[in-house]
Amino acid sequence: MEDGEWVLVRHPSEKDSREPTALDSRTSNALKVRFTGPAKDWTDAIPIGSGRLGAMVWGGVASETLNLNEDTLWTGIPRNYTNSDVPEVLSEVRKLVDDGQYVEATTKGVKLLGDPSEVYQLLGDIHLEFDDSHAAYDVETYQRELDLDTATAKVKYSVGEVEFMREHFASNPNQVIVAKISGSKTGSLSFTVAVDSKLHHHSYVNGKNQIIMEGSCPGKRIPPKVNQDDNPKGIQFSAVLDLQISNGVGAIHVLDDKKLRVEGSDWAVMFLVASSSFDGPFTKPVDSKRDPTSECLIALKAIRNFSYADLYARHLEDYQKLFHRVSLHLSKGSKSVRENESSDTKNLLSFATDICLEGSGNGIVSTAERVKSFKADEDPSMVELLFQYGRYLLISCSRPGTQVANLQGIWNNDIEPAWECTPHLNINLEMNYWPSLPCNLPECQEPLFDYISFLSVNGTKTAQVNYKASGWVVHHVSDIWAKTSALQGNPVWALWPLGGAWLCTHLWEHYAYTADKGYLEKKAYPLLEGCTSFLLDWLIEGHGGYLETNPSTSPEHDFIAPDGRTASVSYSSTMDMAIIREVFSAIVTAAGVLGKTEDDLIKRVRKAQPRLYPTKVAGDGSIMEWAQDFKDPEVHHRHLSHLFGLFPGHTITTEKTPDLCNAAAYTLLKRGEDGPGWSTTWKAALWARLRNSKDAYRMIKHLFILVEPDHDIGFEGGLYSNLFAAHPPFQIDANFGFSAAVSEILVQSTMRDLYLLPALPRDKWANGCIKGLKARGDVTVNISWNEGDLQEVSLWSKNQNSVERLHYGGITVPVKMSPGTIYRFDEQLTCVRTYSLEEAGFP
Repeated sequence: MEDGEWVLVRHPSEKDSREPTALDSRTSNALKVRFTGPAKDWTDAIPIGSGRLGAMVWGGVASETLNLNEDTLWTGIPRNYTNSDVPEVLSEVRKLVDDGQYVEATTKGVKLLGDPSEVYQLLGDIHLEFDDSHAAYDVETYQRELDLDTATAKVKYSVGEVEFMREHFASNPNQVIVAKISGSKTGSLSFTVAVDSKLHHHSYVNGKNQIIMEGSCPGKRIPPKVNQDDNPKGIQFSAVLDLQISNGVGAIHVLDDKKLRVEGSDWAVMFLVASSSFDGPFTKPVDSKRDPTSECLIALKAIRNFSYADLYARHLEDYQKLFHRVSLHLSKGSKSVRENESSDTKNLLSFATDICLEGSGNGIVSTAERVKSFKADEDPSMVELLFQYGRYLLISCSRPGTQVANLQGIWNNDIEPAWECTPHLNINLEMNYWPSLPCNLPECQEPLFDYISFLSVNGTKTAQVNYKASGWVVHHVSDIWAKTSALQGNPVWALWPLGGAWLCTHLWEHYAYTADKGYLEKKAYPLLEGCTSFLLDWLIEGHGGYLETNPSTSPEHDFIAPDGRTASVSYSSTMDMAIIREVFSAIVTAAGVLGKTEDDLIKRVRKAQPRLYPTKVAGDGSIMEWAQDFKDPEVHHRHLSHLFGLFPGHTITTEKTPDLCNAAAYTLLKRGEDGPGWSTTWKAALWARLRNSKDAYRMIKHLFILVEPDHDIGFEGGLYSNLFAAHPPFQIDANFGFSAAVSEILVQSTMRDLYLLPALPRDKWANGCIKGLKARGDVTVNISWNEGDLQEVSLWSKNQNSVERLHYGGITVPVKMSPGTIYRFDEQLTCVRTYSLEEAGFP
């Protein structure tokens, strides 16, 4: 049994005396994303993923498409991310900033920038063509769904008296995408299958039941166009589709040496494996020794002795070990239900429970319709669904050994995707991993740490050559080749060398949640040291005796300079200083854990800490975004950079800095609620940190806007019909940000304090329970509440003496937890029982 396996941890001898409610009768049916027809657009399709391999299931009837991705397919080759001309330009920019010539500094800052990043590519498509009879399928019988509980996509429909069923899953243990197609009548299944790609490729049949596709990614991004004389060898890839059919019934025929035709079978199972020549960010594809086709054939051979049922069982065991760690159940209170009944509306509690099961026509209410109705019914089970969908997506696109989740996770259907699908380090990549720790998926964060290690290698060269600094540096956009230099473009977003520093806060948070001292010593601390060394060298003597950053920007946001012109480059932006303050605090604390407090580096940090430019309040009462109280040309700007210290940072808190919290609240009100999806969920988390349940919920609700692909409007947020979050277009960060924001509403923690239901919208989620959330100090938290009030909480840690104070509703109690013991508290935070994990059934 995994951490958080029970909704409420009780001693086996105790009886739960609570009255049963609709909440208790809910089944896993609530955790399904449902559709009433085939996908019309890519954002109607169902995403599945093994961590490395991804597919989008459209659910077409006469013709079906599965879009394929493999996470190492990128344009380009390793490059040099240094520029020896930067130091001279840097001195000129700093002089312009010191002289107050911010527009000129911004213009000159372009010369500090580098080359564009590379671009994430797609793998290809599986095409299925069925008999003409399928075009006349019974529309009323059509069902398509993603079951989050099993990570399985299903399509079902009837043609005449025959019911056809398709099941799709992506196996992490075996790294294969599996699709089973079956008909209810023997010999009823016939179709043609082919594999192709938008990339340069060729496909051919291997033997009697395999299709091999071999291709290559461009060696240079497009644009710029590849010149004939400058065409490096890019990443090579292969995909192999293996087709199996029912024994003794039906046949497979080869068509044109490119397609396979199934005739008269009971069922067919397709296995899709893929591989590439990518051999790490420092190896050129031309030098790679990997043979993608051989690797694919070996992968297929490894599963040859597994039946479909075996593969599915292995998939379920692997996936549910992670997914089942956390469950969330929410409902409205009896008071709100009675009010809705009295106004002749639906009983919303019943509606929230049964909407997945009851509907019109074929009995299905699509998830898209539920998103559309959320503004009116505020169905709490939709919050549950979107919360768990974020966890599902993270499990599906980021596993140990994979690449980091990019701007779209792993799911991309374009040669030139929006924003290149690159990792953006000024919020988006970090947000992708916000839910990994509180939502009990620490393993899913491992690719991020591998990526930071790669970045530190190239970043060391960039720091040394570009900035004459020690340590390592990364700017705001990277790619699979661990790009660390500034991006080509506009200084307002490209000139920002704090991307690596923000990533380093994740290194410390991982230790804060897991208490893994070995990880801290061997993995995190060396990276923190390098980052800190760069930050100490990057800081320079500045105004008023403070240490400052110069040049400095507040990501993607301009200001109006004193002369009335618009600029973006100045000094010591609030975000710069907040991130540096966070990194310095982390390494000092980590040094204390590891017995390194007398190291020279730590002594330098301690001297620097009190000299960091402080967070200040502007004349209008908001948090100042820049070191000076510049006018803001766009008060509703999407970024909340100057609130980093509140969330995800920890230097602005309701307990220690109430004045700054008041200013942060006003800042959020000034920014407004509009913006892209990731901005919406960041605002929800920020309001939650302020313990403001009303506005945190307002932002949660604001995300539930159904976006039609043909009419999406940039920067307006919302959700597509498959629950992918919209910028628009699709960016996956808001999906992850939503899960993190909900967890922040329910549980907040420091290494010493645990806050229960700190921002619970009591009138919206009056009844509920959460199991398996994690708090800092390696604490697992289970909570139930009734009519908005805490009912019961259980806490435990397997290996740590954790938590010193427990907080709820103005009550604070001291707590001393011993490892291996479960502590159960009542609504007054009185410990009513303790017992061992063994007694509770934990291994």
